[in-house]
Amino acid sequence: MTGRRRTSTTAPVHPPRTGTRLSTKVRTRVLFAGAVAACASIAVGCGAIPGVTGGSGDDPITVMTWAPQDTPATNKPGMPAMAEAYARWVNANGGINGHKLRVLTCNDHNDTVYAAKCARRAADENAVAVVGSYSQHGRSFLAPLEAAGIPYIGGYGVTDDEFSSPLSYPINGGEPALLAGLGQQLGSRCGPVALVRPDTVAGDQLPVLLNAGLKGQGHAAATDQRAAEEATEYSGQTKVALEHATSDPLKQGCVVSALGDRTETFMDSFRRDRQDYPKVGTGTVLGSLDQSLIDSTGGQSSPYEGAHVTGWYPVASDARWNPMRKVIKEQAFGDNRIDPADAGVQTTWIAYNVFKSIVESLGDSKVTSLAIRQALDNGLKVTTGRLTPTLSWRYEDLIAAVDFPRLVNAHVTFQVVRKGRLTSERNGFIDVSKTLENADAN
Repeated sequence: MTGRRRTSTTAPVHPPRTGTRLSTKVRTRVLFAGAVAACASIAVGCGAIPGVTGGSGDDPITVMTWAPQDTPATNKPGMPAMAEAYARWVNANGGINGHKLRVLTCNDHNDTVYAAKCARRAADENAVAVVGSYSQHGRSFLAPLEAAGIPYIGGYGVTDDEFSSPLSYPINGGEPALLAGLGQQLGSRCGPVALVRPDTVAGDQLPVLLNAGLKGQGHAAATDQRAAEEATEYSGQTKVALEHATSDPLKQGCVVSALGDRTETFMDSFRRDRQDYPKVGTGTVLGSLDQSLIDSTGGQSSPYEGAHVTGWYPVASDARWNPMRKVIKEQAFGDNRIDPADAGVQTTWIAYNVFKSIVESLGDSKVTSLAIRQALDNGLKVTTGRLTPTLSWRYEDLIAAVDFPRLVNAHVTFQVVRKGRLTSERNGFIDVSKTLENADAN
């Protein structure tokens, strides 16, 4: 698991030595408790200079949302756009406990320097939280947030750092849960499996997680094909993947693409090259595929027909998304940055509802970054309209995966593309926490 080690942001805190080996669950608690203790001991960091909004007055609450935009790689413009629409909706309805919501947005440009700049701007402008954001550079943005004591609520979950920082409060299982779940989903259906993924630090963890899900189904490991995130074609990767996926004449293999926004480019190459090989299945994760991409590439005749997809949330057509759609219609009608089927937009919607619940729980108390963290650390339970299980971030709610000590929601949904529509393949959520724990152990 060399990829995960490369993304670590802090030196490991080792549990005390005993005569017997501590359980994974206990080691997870000790590691995280050590990180919190170290954080609390630094006089000028981790909450010493929290963002502050006044008490029961009319002072606005300042938060920030960031995501990459206008880059050659993965872009998530819908996330800051959704944040701005949410603020307009909240403010049109009296604010939160009488406070107007002020949303700052920032473009991290898929760049470490810009990601750090966004975090420092959040501190400079006294943001009490960063909410519903996306960045591949956890190491760069979390250090400034930790120094200022600003919580990171509902990040997209694309980096391991989001599941290790004591100031991170994830609402989903991120890429780890998606890839582990996809391995489970494909393990009983596919012959040889080939994975094509970004040649990045964030991409390094994906083969280990996918293989943990496959192994749980008694399946052999997938082959790992690295690909440049900014490539304009992927014929080299598709041919190698197809060679492996068709290597067993008795079982139909599967090709898995986890390339984010570059999945469409990959599928252009795949569509051409697959004609020279026996039939194979396809699999991917939400974020690399959504309904709008299926529609734009031919619907029922698109190359995604029949693809197995793992997501965090119910399918976009589910009635549980109706409140979000209503807000988009009222506050962002005509804003083509916001696609209600996009996993980033959905994550931002849920994250802001979580933030609203936190502020409401404070009553007439001052809304500060410290107060927000204390509410979360002391066991506040947040419901999300059944878009996720009930969320809580106490020690007891952590799953027993040492490499992901802040992960509290390891539930995913299994979906499939049928007749050009993303539909539920299996009702309800599937808990992949045991698969993640096995990935960590192996």
